[in-house]
Amino acid sequence: MKTLLLAAAFAALALSPASAAKMSCTSANMAKLVVGLGGEDTPGKIAARKSMASANSDISKGNMRGACTHYMSAEKAMAMK
Repeated sequence: MKTLLLAAAFAALALSPASAAKMSCTSANMAKLVVGLGGEDTPGKIAARKSMASANSDISKGNMRGACTHYMSAEKAMAMK
């Protein structure tokens, strides 16, 4: 029984860093994400590029809330394997 509980605890810890890795919606963090979009195209990177294009569009319109929403979507897409 203890072994099962210990295995469940390790599994929960293994999954938690993915959610803890989210960064705040700042221009510096957006720039870091854009730098990471280079290189080989993967489905996650393609989706992230589309989300960042939408974020840039929202920024130019002054809609920072929408831009942050798209940034978070891009961040999730980059986390996809």
